[in-house]
Amino acid sequence: MKEALVILVVLAVILILTGLIAIIVALAVWNLTLKILAGVIASRDFDPTDYAVFQALFGMIFTVIIALEFKRSLLVVAERRSSIVQVRTVVLIALLAIVRKLLILDMSATDALHLFALAAAVLALGCVYWLVRDQDSREYEARLLRQSTARAPTPTPP
Repeated sequence: MKEALVILVVLAVILILTGLIAIIVALAVWNLTLKILAGVIASRDFDPTDYAVFQALFGMIFTVIIALEFKRSLLVVAERRSSIVQVRTVVLIALLAIVRKLLILDMSATDALHLFALAAAVLALGCVYWLVRDQDSREYEARLLRQSTARAPTPTPP
């Protein structure tokens, strides 16, 4: 009884968070669309190849992508395909956040140590992602092998 109540509370929280994130993503996409249209239509000096415009534009796009990935990870938990948020998803969201930071970073005003720290974080997270993905694929192959051997008919003696 107590465990069922905990599961219901967790599912309710996940669904509320998913709804809130969906609203935020919809508003962010709407805001992004309006800014792009206003920049293209209203401003004659809108130049997407300008580095500052590029930084701002892709910073906003990556923010939406990060929110969508976070929402997807909550949906995976809600669908009970996994009882916890997977490490791979958390690492992917962290990688997206660092890539976003690199895109919006003004390289001319950033010291080398800061860039080195971001590069080290990307390298470390990339290694963790690779290791977790490799482990997931081995577990998936083992599960397929168990399923195929469980379904294989046992030979009958002559």
